[in-house]
Amino acid sequence: MPPQKTADAPVSSGLLGPDRNWHLGAGLMTLATVVAFTIWAFAHTGSGANSFLLVLGVAFGLFMAFNIGGNDVANSFGTSVGAGTLTMKQALVVAAVFEVSGAVLAGGSVTETVRSGIVDIDAMHVDPLSFALIMMAALLGAAVWLLLATKMGWPVSTTHAIIGGIVGAAVTTGAVTGTGGLGMVQWGEIGQIAISWVLSPLLGGLSAYLLFGAIKRHILAPSARAIALGSRGFDDAEDDDEDEDDEDDDPRGHVAGYERVTELQQAAFAESAALDLTPGGPGAELAEQAAHLSKKDRKAARKIERKAAYHALEKRVPPLAAGAAVLLAAMLVFKGLKNVGLDISLGGGILMLVMIALGVWMATTVFARALKKQSISRATFIMFSWMQVFTACAFAFSHGANDIANAVGPFAAVLDVLRTGAISEEAAVPTAVLAAFGIALVSGLWFVGRKVIHTVGTGLTAMHPSSGFAAELAAATVVLLASVLGLPVSSTHILIGAVLGVGIVNHAANWKLMRPIALAWIITLPAAAGIGAVVVLVLRAIF
Repeated sequence: MPPQKTADAPVSSGLLGPDRNWHLGAGLMTLATVVAFTIWAFAHTGSGANSFLLVLGVAFGLFMAFNIGGNDVANSFGTSVGAGTLTMKQALVVAAVFEVSGAVLAGGSVTETVRSGIVDIDAMHVDPLSFALIMMAALLGAAVWLLLATKMGWPVSTTHAIIGGIVGAAVTTGAVTGTGGLGMVQWGEIGQIAISWVLSPLLGGLSAYLLFGAIKRHILAPSARAIALGSRGFDDAEDDDEDEDDEDDDPRGHVAGYERVTELQQAAFAESAALDLTPGGPGAELAEQAAHLSKKDRKAARKIERKAAYHALEKRVPPLAAGAAVLLAAMLVFKGLKNVGLDISLGGGILMLVMIALGVWMATTVFARALKKQSISRATFIMFSWMQVFTACAFAFSHGANDIANAVGPFAAVLDVLRTGAISEEAAVPTAVLAAFGIALVSGLWFVGRKVIHTVGTGLTAMHPSSGFAAELAAATVVLLASVLGLPVSSTHILIGAVLGVGIVNHAANWKLMRPIALAWIITLPAAAGIGAVVVLVLRAIF
């Protein structure tokens, strides 16, 4: 029989690899966006704007959005991709829809905080051109550092980066012109933000620790016990086959059986093993006892545990899903819709949330009952996979509401200066800016985000649907609340804290990997400030 080379070797699609069409599509979309947005920017600013300065501003702004996608958006989707809930291509589609929606509907307050809350405009005493150059230097300084960190696979804070860029460029401008110095920076604001940087991972970690611990004890533990009592160490319909041979009585039989299960079941069992079969835990003790039981006694015990496991899926998961839906929908009802002119009263909003809660509760209950025909391992895996899809969408929305402003805010200031020739206290953010920056953000996720996704999704701890769901929900909750308050917190720190919180519950947190990441966190602000300082000097020499 001739060798089947096509089956053994990876599919070759030339220089761009097997995803050539996706690469080309994303590249063409990005190129078309750059061209169309540049044309729009010239029309928006009018003929009086400095053409070269405008082109550089557009390039720096889109480059910053591109690197936010490569680092921060990749970080936010790491748990979903690492758990196997979403593929990279599916993550790209979800990001394209929900990141941009979050920016348009709920990103306004954070945008103004980043644009005008770091540097005291009244105390700067600089001309509009100098102010525009400061913002442009901040964009490029932050973007260059983000690109370097992304290439190393380090998830860092885009908020740290843009603040560092603004501070470095502003202080340098003040020193060069003699119009100010350190006094140009609102250090009180930075101090408050610095406190939030410390609180972000702590809050994210604590929230995920409590949430995932509760999910483990009340929902996953019965599933793990049922799996532990399985004749081969996993839950399979064959365990109920009366004609099965006696090899099941071999306490080592589960090892061979485990090799034969499907990839989906392997993932589900690996999760349960990490949760309830750890040495010294009740699941490990149960598995040891089960090894000495007869086939009949083991099946009887497993029948009881399976009943408890399905009961947990049917009775405890729906209220969890309803609570998560209410929490995430509250952001849209009370903030997002208000930003688009749909101001809903408190009573109306509460009524809407109650309707959402009841709808999700009933739908999840029906779904859980339908899964009773599946093995408990598969049912648990599928249930949390679907729930993680929704939390991934919600976290993408919350991320767009908070972190795309790190590129849009400074660029909106530059665009406003070029259009009006003056420094305004507030600058409107045109929809075209949000759309173009959203596309650049998604493009960055696709082209350079894979290393960061690997770090977050598999490097810090093993991710599975239930743990990914808990991490994303905990992180999204903290980020959404911060966006409502208008505080530019670091979603990166929040999610990394949440992932580590899950790892602590499973006794599987990779603290060694956290060392370079923590170092990158510390040097992000000064690194971006240093690059921003150099860039602003170059720009001042040119203009």
